[in-house]
Amino acid sequence: MNSSDFDQRFDAGESVLEALDLGGARRRRLEQKRVNVDIPVWMIDQLDREASRLGVTRQSIIKVWLAERLEQRMSV
Repeated sequence: MNSSDFDQRFDAGESVLEALDLGGARRRRLEQKRVNVDIPVWMIDQLDREASRLGVTRQSIIKVWLAERLEQRMSV
């Protein structure tokens, strides 16, 4: 399908999904990569308590806190 046909179908409200290759789609800079970090037990205990208090997982709270810190540094 050429781009003109694609645009016409899209503008008409028709589905264009069959024209897209979603198998290789990636959200730029949001791919995940596993890392291993050695953290002292006292920190793990504190993380677990805070995660439990907020009703989230340890991994979630680590990601949020890291993101917040990085965003602060980028805005300076």
